[in-house]
Amino acid sequence: MARLSRAEAQERTRGKILAAARVEFTERGYRAARIDDIAARAELTRGAVYSNFPGKRALYFAVLADLAAQVTVPAHARPGGTPKAALGAFARSWVTRLPLTDHDVDHGPDHLGLGLTAEIFADERLRRPFRQLLKLDALLLALALEQLAPPVSAAPVPVARLVRLAETVLTTLHGASQLAATAPGFVEPFDVVSACEQLAGLTFSDWWAPPPVGATSRPVDEPWAPPAATDPVRAEPVPLREDGVVVFLGLDRLAAVEDAVRAAPAGTPVSAVLVTGAPGELAPLARLVLLDLGNHLRQSFPGPAWPRLRVVCDASGDIATAAGVPVDDATETALRIDRGRVIRRADGPGAGYALARSGQPARSSR
Repeated sequence: MARLSRAEAQERTRGKILAAARVEFTERGYRAARIDDIAARAELTRGAVYSNFPGKRALYFAVLADLAAQVTVPAHARPGGTPKAALGAFARSWVTRLPLTDHDVDHGPDHLGLGLTAEIFADERLRRPFRQLLKLDALLLALALEQLAPPVSAAPVPVARLVRLAETVLTTLHGASQLAATAPGFVEPFDVVSACEQLAGLTFSDWWAPPPVGATSRPVDEPWAPPAATDPVRAEPVPLREDGVVVFLGLDRLAAVEDAVRAAPAGTPVSAVLVTGAPGELAPLARLVLLDLGNHLRQSFPGPAWPRLRVVCDASGDIATAAGVPVDDATETALRIDRGRVIRRADGPGAGYALARSGQPARSSR
């Protein structure tokens, strides 16, 4: 048998830990699970577990993310062609995983994620990035809804949007999840679906106003050779080398991506690259939240309605390194890519908006 490389050996060890942790969390629940027992199940030492994951919570997030990555679209899924139909399908996809009895809460891998919100609430260091991740979720859902019912506005700004509708839908569904976890049997899934469908008919005072001028974009001429990347929402590769706008955002700055999306000229691809200063714990959380949203979107929205915003989780920081971008939860840097080169750059708060609104000036041919 061929000898494993160091990277292959590390990946195998990580896989054994994740498999053991999944069994441990399923059988005992997150709170009762112990790192020593997970190590024993994996036939590894406690130190081997901690060399791959900074703690039990990070391991929990990674297990949930791996489970989310394995979800497939059911054959019976019927994406909706209108906002109401799409929201109904989105809600049905969501409520199928909710427990209906106490037995459902206590058993089975399908309900491992019921303790997620409680863990986030218990640590204020997780609340801000989680809130920003939900803001990103709402934007992605809103952009899909807008594709089905394009907003009408005669003026160039402000531009009508459906973000508040998306936020209200997510509030309803996350609230239903919490009640289902703490009071099984109280939530009636069909009523939740109906409520989300009816939300599509409500009118929200919802407009995007350009932010105050902050960062400025500047012309540059830099090489651009990022590593391969995958969008966890779309579950497909992201062509970061192609022409367009790439915005690097720390997990405390995710809401700022909307400014880049709204300001970019029509037809300009926008990609958000998420970075964090705590990749061991926050990267799997970000991956989990985005994978979960993508699973529901794929069951609810037809392909043409998918948002043009593409998302990448740069857990290793390799993409940021290729761009010379600092890896921090407060990072905000934007690049304009043209023919394989970085031709404009902006750094600091408002970078995405400043660069996107600058248009795409012509470059001399080389």
